Amino acid sequence: MSKSSYSRYLNGYRRRALGFAPPLLNSGKEGMVVNLYTPQAIWGRELRHYRKEAGFTQGQLAQKIHFSESLISGVETGQLPASPEFAETCDGALNTGGALRRLLDWRKGQQIPSWFGRWRDKEREATALRAYEPLVFPGLLQTEGYARVLLRGNEAAVEARLDRQAVLVREEPRPPALRCVIDEAVLYRSIGGSEVMRGQLEHLISMVNPRLSVQVVPHGMHSGLMGGFAIATLDGGSDVLYAETAVRGLTTSDQEDVAAAVERFEAIRSEALPISMSIDLIQKAVEEKWT
Repeated sequence: MSKSSYSRYLNGYRRRALGFAPPLLNSGKEGMVVNLYTPQAIWGRELRHYRKEAGFTQGQLAQKIHFSESLISGVETGQLPASPEFAETCDGALNTGGALRRLLDWRKGQQIPSWFGRWRDKEREATALRAYEPLVFPGLLQTEGYARVLLRGNEAAVEARLDRQAVLVREEPRPPALRCVIDEAVLYRSIGGSEVMRGQLEHLISMVNPRLSVQVVPHGMHSGLMGGFAIATLDGGSDVLYAETAVRGLTTSDQEDVAAAVERFEAIRSEALPISMSIDLIQKAVEEKWT
């Protein structure tokens, strides 16, 4: 390689490393251009590694796991995504010890928008959470069926949302106390039909305990008509605000914004029904609307 050619190569490498140039691509089957270094492509190469270690051709593996050879080829070249079922079946056939299924965890991060990542981290650090939702049930309290409808069947996104909920049942550190207020309209807004709604409301009731409260603001004019938000109290007492907008959520520790949100939450909570009356109202919705 000439000095000038090497210089162009090195400059290109630096630009790719810094994100100023497109990544290296590779042509897969049927002329499809595949990025060699996406998580999906890397996962495919891991599958190919384990398959060859086990001494299988793609056709032999297809016969063993009852998935098509074309699917295996597409996954190995990074052209097609692997489903959890496919990964688990391959793990069993190739004796990987569950490695392929665990490697799919990269999709959980991918399904969480970058702007939400900061809030998720604060949620995990929180010693207490306060949340108000006027339109849907809070993500931390959604059932799998309810979340699946909201997320339009995106299984990776559903899994990522359910994974967030582990913060409420963890052993160490102690789970945060959660004080949740919802608008009464949420109880009657059909998301997925009667079976999904009934399961969601019954789940909500079952979650109530001394460290997790749910209150309902009755229909009508109240202080929470401007939109949903949540407040995380961190170890040491500082608060962080997460506020929803039409296009994304915003996370801020600006003292003026946080103070206004805390004041708004307390105003909404003061207009909500007491916990016992809220549970009665939720149960009424189950019996009269969703049974």
